[in-house]
Amino acid sequence: MPLNDERPASTSDGEQQDVESSSERSDSVTSASSRESFTSDGSSKHCTPSSSPPKTLTLDEVMESARDLSSLRLAHEIAVNQDFHVEPQSLPEGSLTKLVRDTLHKAFWDILASELTDDPPEYGQAIRLLAEIREIVLSFLNPGANRMRTQIMEVLDMDLIRQQADNNAVDIQGLASYIISTMGKLCCPVRDEEIKKLSQNSDNMVTMFREIFRLLDLMKTDLINYEVDSLRLLLQRHGAECEREMFQSVLDKTPSALNHTTSWLKSALEELTNNIREEQTHSQGKGQLVPGPFQALNIAFLHILTWENDKNPLPETLMNDEIRLQKIQQQLQLIQAVNEVLLIIFSTVGGAIQGLPLLSGRLKRMTGVLLEGMHSPDFNQEEALEGVSAQICSELNKSLTERSYPPLSPALQATLTGQILSITQKDNPIRTLVEDRVQQYFMVLICDPKPQSKLEQVPVGLTAIKPELACLGARFISLVNYNITVYGPTYGGILRKLMFNSSPPPANPPQDTAQDSVTSK
Repeated sequence: MPLNDERPASTSDGEQQDVESSSERSDSVTSASSRESFTSDGSSKHCTPSSSPPKTLTLDEVMESARDLSSLRLAHEIAVNQDFHVEPQSLPEGSLTKLVRDTLHKAFWDILASELTDDPPEYGQAIRLLAEIREIVLSFLNPGANRMRTQIMEVLDMDLIRQQADNNAVDIQGLASYIISTMGKLCCPVRDEEIKKLSQNSDNMVTMFREIFRLLDLMKTDLINYEVDSLRLLLQRHGAECEREMFQSVLDKTPSALNHTTSWLKSALEELTNNIREEQTHSQGKGQLVPGPFQALNIAFLHILTWENDKNPLPETLMNDEIRLQKIQQQLQLIQAVNEVLLIIFSTVGGAIQGLPLLSGRLKRMTGVLLEGMHSPDFNQEEALEGVSAQICSELNKSLTERSYPPLSPALQATLTGQILSITQKDNPIRTLVEDRVQQYFMVLICDPKPQSKLEQVPVGLTAIKPELACLGARFISLVNYNITVYGPTYGGILRKLMFNSSPPPANPPQDTAQDSVTSK
């Protein structure tokens, strides 16, 4: 942790903007390098599975691989998650662990209070606390802070303090005040107010020691978060190479670590091949279309948006983003359902509610709130849609009455309710239309070399969810670009083996140039 004149400022809105702009610059660098990463061979080494036969792993090798994966996940989380930080440990209220800890702490502080109130006072416990505090404070110093280190060692000279205690001449109060003053020089500005309060309330020595240790724990957390922020800047510059090397070390120990990734890419390549055959059939064999690796990778990433995690494990190269991808999936499915309901409303009721943005906004928010949590196991979608229908009919009747229109007839309300309930069926035409156009939107973003310019260009029929769709598109493309930058050589090696059966590819294989730009974003 830096000293007072070099300590980091506390997080603020301006600082958050700096972080976001740094992230945007990082995304820009990532996009520019992703195509190079995919097309390079990684010196025939990076992230490619070993060709040797599988071997039996020892327990030590398995544990080492687990540690490597843990380090890889942590490095990835720090690099891509601007909000990642460490929180002070807190135990659940009422838990047995918290009860035991609180009981032991109370017994400890009661012993300290008893020793300090003895006549003459017993300082053994207090001296042990001072020794522990000294080591913690010294751990906060920068390597070059020799002057302050020497001063702390002189003031908190434990041999001298023990001699003073033996002669009942130790000034515990003065030592505690010095410790608090030193902590004030080392802490982050956000802790200044607590340091000030502690220095002004130094009558009860036991309470003072307890508060000193509490603040030291907070300062440890602040130091870790400061180092995380510093490490993030380094990882944003060199994170892709670092992650690639970490993954390669895991791959060297467990060659089967790409099985799910290979299956994922193979499925996309097979779909692409079938699509090309159908096109050739319709065109009566005119022209020879060859599936390209970029096209296959585009389709593979598009599959992630509808990935069923309970049926198929996520590709190993995407495991570090599993939670982020699941959130994107869930939010995307929610806004799709909202859009489907709105399309049904406006197509069923007609012109009487057209051109009313305030009404459309209320219906959108109402539907979104009632369908929130639709991914939880105990969520009853049909029951929720019945509630949506009832609320919508009530809101529409209110709006129509206010503008001197007749309310919805019972028959029209029943029709509207039935159509809204029908979106639970996978072959519902409105649902199919919305899902297809959302897929088209994301495919355009994946294929375009400058997807940021396409975020606001949503297909017809998706205007109602344009802001939400653009936000999800930006998040998804950012993950895709970074992933390709890290694992581009891996995907290139796997696809070459799948496409050419381990034989060298042609010097200049036919390629759809529009698709070649997938990783040049």
